Amino acid sequence: MENRPRPTGPRAEAKRAAIVKAARAAFLRDGFGVGMDTIAADAGVSKVTVYNHFGSKEALFTAVIADALDEPLGGASAAALAALPDASDLRAALTEAARGWVAAVRGNADVIALRTLVAAELHRFPELAHGWRGSGPEGHHPAVADALRALADRGRLVVPDLDTAIIQLYALLVFPHLVFGSYGTTLDDDATDRLITHGVDMFLGYYAAPAD
Repeated sequence: MENRPRPTGPRAEAKRAAIVKAARAAFLRDGFGVGMDTIAADAGVSKVTVYNHFGSKEALFTAVIADALDEPLGGASAAALAALPDASDLRAALTEAARGWVAAVRGNADVIALRTLVAAELHRFPELAHGWRGSGPEGHHPAVADALRALADRGRLVVPDLDTAIIQLYALLVFPHLVFGSYGTTLDDDATDRLITHGVDMFLGYYAAPAD
């Protein structure tokens, strides 16, 4: 089933979104051991449909994590990222985009809960880590990938390894909150803003295009 072409089209995308939404709730409620029958029933589809879209529970779980991580990149955050290539002041624009992105991550309890679930289940299901790594950062975070690719295409950044750049940007801006959150604590607003402003400076300083 892993090699079978995935369904496409508007109806298929609607079903896929319903499956991911139901699976997130089920995984958070019952853990990774929840049955695919339960997820299918909660999504209002058959178990065959779930497998047609995702191939395995590991692949579905990976999609749930990716959806939760990218959820803060919807709406205004996605628009801010998409506008970066045309920004007259790239540093200021990326800083503001990062502030909106990080604020959304800090307010998303599901992201922390899912990360904790992954950590708790890896000893029983090491294939979860393989599934996550298999798709690569670009596949998991298209909004960030598209923004960085466009900036490189415009000559505003030099990004020889897109996957590495995505990981580094997440490491500078988002991962500190996931780490602290997994221990039941938070970074205060001042620390958060310092991480954002310094992180943007570090990222742009490394990937900046050479001056003419």
